[in-house]
Amino acid sequence: MKIATAAYPVDFLRDWDHYAAKLTDWVSRAATQGADLLVFPEYGALEIACLEGRVAAYDLTGCIDAVAKHLGAVDALHSELASRFAVHILAASAPVRDTSIAKGPVNRARFFTPTGAMAIQDKQIMTRFEREVWGIAPGGPLQLFDTSLGKIGILICYDSEFPLFGQALRDADLILVPSVTEALSGHTRVRIGARARALEMQCVTVMSSVVGEADWSQVIDVSTGRGGIFGPPDTGFPADGILASGAMNAPGWTVATLDRAAIAHVRADGVVLNRRHWAEQDKRSDRAPLTRLR
Repeated sequence: MKIATAAYPVDFLRDWDHYAAKLTDWVSRAATQGADLLVFPEYGALEIACLEGRVAAYDLTGCIDAVAKHLGAVDALHSELASRFAVHILAASAPVRDTSIAKGPVNRARFFTPTGAMAIQDKQIMTRFEREVWGIAPGGPLQLFDTSLGKIGILICYDSEFPLFGQALRDADLILVPSVTEALSGHTRVRIGARARALEMQCVTVMSSVVGEADWSQVIDVSTGRGGIFGPPDTGFPADGILASGAMNAPGWTVATLDRAAIAHVRADGVVLNRRHWAEQDKRSDRAPLTRLR
C-alpha cells in the first residue's frame, strides 16, 4: 500500500466552496501519487470555524459551535471523496460536543473508507492547554479498526506519548498519529512517541502535522511540524526506522510505500522481538528499590 501523511496549512476560508476546493485538491494530489491512505492532522478542522467569521473562529467556545454547524457537511464531503478516489481518509480532528460521552467537548477524529463506512476515535489524554484553558474532555475509548488495508489504530497527538496506549493497540498494523504542535519541542515529543510505539509494537506509525500561522485562532495560531512515517529499525525496515520524513514546516504530502508482509515478518523473526517480549516487563517492573551508595 502507499501512505500519504499531511503537513497541512490551515486557511482563513472565504466560503464553503473555498474549503471544498481545497480539500478536493489535497485528496486528488495524494490519490494521483497512488496513495491508498491519507492522514490529516489534529484540529485541522478548526479552519471550518472561519465560515462563521473571524470573531467566532477566534473565540474558544465560538469556534467549537462554528465547527459543529458545518461538521455534517464536512464529513459528507470526506465520505464522497473517499469513494470517488478509492482511498481511506483520516480527516482532520475537530472539537465535538457529545454529551453521551463527556460533559465537555471531545477531540474527535473521523475515519472514512472507500465503501462509505465511517468510524470515530476520540483523544484520550488532554494537554495542559486543552484541559486547563479550553476545557476539552477525554472521549470514548481506544478502538482498533479492521480495514482492507489492515488493522488500524489512532493515537491523537499527546496520546502517542503513552506506551500503554500502544500496547492496547498491539494488534494494529498501522497506528495513525494526527498532531498539532506549536513549538519544535512539542513536535519532537510527538515524533519520538510515534517512533517509540513503532519500535515497541513492531508496527508502522504515521504522523501528520498542522503547519504555519493562523492569526484567527487561539488554538492553532502557530504550528510547527512535518509528516513522518516510521517503522521498527529492524528486519525489512530502514536502519533508522524512518520510511519517509517531510521537510519541516513545508506544506504537502509525505509519501511512503509499505508492504504489510514486512510487519508480519519483523514480528515473527526480527533481530529483536519487542512486541512478543512486552509481557516480560510485568515480572520485572516493580518499582526499583533505592540503593544508597556512599
